[in-house]
Amino acid sequence: MIPELKKATEQKMQKTLEALKSDLGKVRTGRAHAGILDHVQVDYYGSMMPLNQVANINLIDARTIGVTPWEKKLASVIEKAIRDSDLGLNPSSVGDTVRVPMPALTEERRRDLIKVVRGEAENARVAVRNLRRDANHSLKEAMKAKTISEDDERRTEDDVQKLTDRYIAEIDKALAQKESDLMAV
Repeated sequence: MIPELKKATEQKMQKTLEALKSDLGKVRTGRAHAGILDHVQVDYYGSMMPLNQVANINLIDARTIGVTPWEKKLASVIEKAIRDSDLGLNPSSVGDTVRVPMPALTEERRRDLIKVVRGEAENARVAVRNLRRDANHSLKEAMKAKTISEDDERRTEDDVQKLTDRYIAEIDKALAQKESDLMAV
């Protein structure tokens, strides 16, 4: 029972960390990266499709993303989808390629984005701590039911605490990296 509990807790903490990294990836910095368009959906013959399934996405330069649709008539649909997304981008069509310039961030906007990023990191820390609490609660229940000994419970609580500390350190590292990316001009 104890190895399964530790493994399940670690897997959930890993998923929390991955979700944080995914959320941080959506917060744009001044530089262009293709991942920023990952959640843009395009109307493709009546069904909504992810942008990367109807077009090639590449970097033209450090501040410009190029989107080349596989079907030429999709260029205007892709341009509209990017413009209507919540990213605040203003794409333009050049031939059959849609160019998406990344506007420079102002100092005030950078500070606002850092607040958002810190909030996301705090939510991830809380989620990890909640997983620790749930694991410890399961251990106490097992001890009350006499399926594990007090020594096993204490040892496993220490292991779960070490896991928690490790994942919170990873969250802090991801936050520090994103903050430095945001403040780089």
